[in-house]
Amino acid sequence: MSFTSTVHPVDEMPAAPKLFALGLQHVLVMYAGAIAVPLIVGRALQLSPADVAFLISADLFACGVVTILQAFGATQWFGIRLPVMMGVTFAAVGPMVAIATANPGAEGARQLFGSVMAAGVVAMLIAPLVSRLLRFFPPVVTGTIILVIGVSLMPIGINWIFGNPTGPTAPTIVDPAHTTWLATLDELSSAPGSTIPPIPPGLSATPSLPNPLYATLGNLAISVAVLIAIVAVARFGRGFLANISVLLGIVVGSVIAAAAGKVSFTRVVEADWFALVMPFHFGTPLFDPVMVATMSLVMVVVLIESTGMFLALGELTGRPVTRPMLSAGLRTDGLGTLIGGVFNTFPYTSFSQNVGLVGVTGVRSRFVCVAGGGILIVLGLVPKMGALVEALPTAVLGGAGIAMFGMVAATGIRILSGVDFAANRNSLLVVAISVGIGMIPLVAPDFSQWMPTVLHPLIESGILLATFSAVALNAIFNGTADDPNTGRRSAS
Repeated sequence: MSFTSTVHPVDEMPAAPKLFALGLQHVLVMYAGAIAVPLIVGRALQLSPADVAFLISADLFACGVVTILQAFGATQWFGIRLPVMMGVTFAAVGPMVAIATANPGAEGARQLFGSVMAAGVVAMLIAPLVSRLLRFFPPVVTGTIILVIGVSLMPIGINWIFGNPTGPTAPTIVDPAHTTWLATLDELSSAPGSTIPPIPPGLSATPSLPNPLYATLGNLAISVAVLIAIVAVARFGRGFLANISVLLGIVVGSVIAAAAGKVSFTRVVEADWFALVMPFHFGTPLFDPVMVATMSLVMVVVLIESTGMFLALGELTGRPVTRPMLSAGLRTDGLGTLIGGVFNTFPYTSFSQNVGLVGVTGVRSRFVCVAGGGILIVLGLVPKMGALVEALPTAVLGGAGIAMFGMVAATGIRILSGVDFAANRNSLLVVAISVGIGMIPLVAPDFSQWMPTVLHPLIESGILLATFSAVALNAIFNGTADDPNTGRRSAS
């Protein structure tokens, strides 16, 4: 008598060389997105280049750890055990930048990572309940939210190209003659017996001269070269090459920038080849109630997004996602976010481009993603990698940012294209009003100056405002009937 056992493709273990190659492919597909968030948030926190490089290393390390937990599994409570690569969610970038801008430096980092840790705990607790919330997030809501996320992120990519509106690369600078005149007047007014009234506190010269560091033609040329490279690879590349068009565009831009003398490798040379990623690098985390509430709301959106990803991945791999599997996967999103806060990184979710890669390649083994997680851990333990990424001029990242953030907005449009606006014209109002409300912080950043300060982190995020608006308006116009296919339709 002979027995045969059939291993499901999800549980197949490829040979070691193939396992490494396929795992590296997953890492390359997600790499550009993985390093973007620590660069954005680290610079919003006004951290030193060394600390920004550390954030990149910490993020790669945490990505690897959480990916292994999700794909391999840990007890019955954690891990969906499907080919999933975990990375920082862009849904959290807007709120995190708002927190970082209002609280720069190490103190702001402690508040940010404290709120991330708390949001991770909240996500673990509510994971089993998320399926009941799906009825509040049909495609008209999720599409609107993702569209607003993409539009809200676009200024970051544009400022990477031309320069930030404040600081050394601001469009205009103060005329030195005006500064000298004010200094002379201040000196005369303070002289004994002077009849000149003192300069009022806070009076300063207004920037009026064009800044030679803003919108330089050299930086613009680099960004354009990156965009052209991305478009060319996406147009003429096939399969794997087309999937890593953004990464190849960054490589092209980096080579051009290095040839133009715009890249300093000093910090790369000085960085160590190996260093452990230590938890609480910036000190003991702080837990601000409003910031915790903000990040917890973001995690609800992240869990809804992950639900759609998991359902789609279950169909791609031929392993339908059961309710216990879904709960374990979403619980791991929360655990990963908690781990992220401990190791000085951010909220985690499954990366959609890697889900797409599973469909493109047909490789369904979860152990390929486990191998990818191992590669990410190794990269995170090599500080030179983080230093190399941090050394890149923002103009290189700007060209890629236009494509990356634009794709986020385009994804929202794609989801909305599946909404039947002809049959239900009220859905147009849901989108129209919610997008408009989501644009308020982008167009009028000072709109909250007379509102209670404690509310600022909550209302200064256009993403959260759009979420509140879309959920509420959809409930008013379309109701909240429970539809088990909502998640699948949102991810289709």
